[in-house]
Amino acid sequence: MTLKLHFAINAVMNYKKNVGMFTKLNRFVSESNTGFSNDSKDSGGRFYTKDGIANVKKIGLTYWDRTSWYHTLLDMPTSHFLGLIFLCYVSVNFIFTGIYFILGIDNLIGIARDDLITEVMDTFFFSTQTFTTVGYGRISPAGMATSAVATFEAFIGLLSFAIATGLFYARFSKPEAHLKFTKSILISPYQGQRALMFRVAPFKNNQLSYMKVKMTLAIREDEIGIYSNQFFQLVPALETVNLLPLSWTIVHVLDEKSPLAEFDDVALQALRFEILVYLSGYDEAYASQIVARTSYLNSDLVPMAKFTKMYKADERHQTTILDFSLFDTYHRVETYD
Repeated sequence: MTLKLHFAINAVMNYKKNVGMFTKLNRFVSESNTGFSNDSKDSGGRFYTKDGIANVKKIGLTYWDRTSWYHTLLDMPTSHFLGLIFLCYVSVNFIFTGIYFILGIDNLIGIARDDLITEVMDTFFFSTQTFTTVGYGRISPAGMATSAVATFEAFIGLLSFAIATGLFYARFSKPEAHLKFTKSILISPYQGQRALMFRVAPFKNNQLSYMKVKMTLAIREDEIGIYSNQFFQLVPALETVNLLPLSWTIVHVLDEKSPLAEFDDVALQALRFEILVYLSGYDEAYASQIVARTSYLNSDLVPMAKFTKMYKADERHQTTILDFSLFDTYHRVETYD
């Protein structure tokens, strides 16, 4: 009985706490264009990963139906991509090596017949020469079956290299934002008020212009075990910049227009929220729009702090130095005034 009473009291206290919390938010209209359902009571975890990928796992389909190999090959790390290409190249040639052995290596004129290892390696190298259409000429096929296999292998080789070349070009030319977001989001002083701040900066030598940011506050409402998602727009103090050569500290002022205005620092850290960040702009080299996404949880929040300036003039005052060793660096402040 005592345990049941304890759970009942906790449920009531949590309900009152949530009612009080959402009373502060009920004057704001929840957004419905986030791509996530407001009525979803079964969503789990964060909405975006830190890398800006939607935290969604698809089931009910076979692996082949839910996987786009083109997107997978474009998005995988370069080392994995090169390793996969090399593995496919070696595997295909070993398959054709086996086929030549099945047909009989007597049909390969010029092959060394010293021992099994030498025969396998010579046949493998003949396969690679045929696959790449190099054809050094020391070994050549004889007989209809072996010649037909060599012809088919050369055809497969041409198609494979065409596909690989296309993938290389697509990976090389794919527009990427090359933007770095700070790990933490700070509560900092801003013109005599409190403000949420995080920083973004381009870390490559790309030229980005017409940059625009959009922030959405995501909160999961809990009414005694009944969940629903609520989304509110967080308006930045500066929504667009014409050019992004340096770092950009994105600011959301916690004033009367903010859904979080009535929460103090302790309440903000205790409030389970996720801030979804969407950044878009124009890359002059790609001549295309680029996008970048990330998200911040309440656990990423650092109160009473301010980012350390990460750029300065060089010694001769001829150019501006952007120091990425200071990118995530901040210092504490005593007051928000």
